[in-house]
Amino acid sequence: MLLRMNARVDQVLEDILRLTAEERTAVAAALVDSLETEEEGSVAQAWRAELLRRRLEQRDGFAQPAAWSEVRARMSAM
Repeated sequence: MLLRMNARVDQVLEDILRLTAEERTAVAAALVDSLETEEEGSVAQAWRAELLRRRLEQRDGFAQPAAWSEVRARMSAM
């Protein structure tokens, strides 16, 4: 669970959250790819598909984005 991150990670996240949805999707896919080995390739494909699905839902008005401060507060309350 991401309750508190270090200042460097917080700054990078803040910068990423200022990107467009399409740019954030690309960053997320690149991060997932960077964490996986060849054996986990299907996981990367599944995450990529999920990220794209969520992006399309947001674009088409079926999902609304939440501010990081709201998400972080909800996670901290868990």
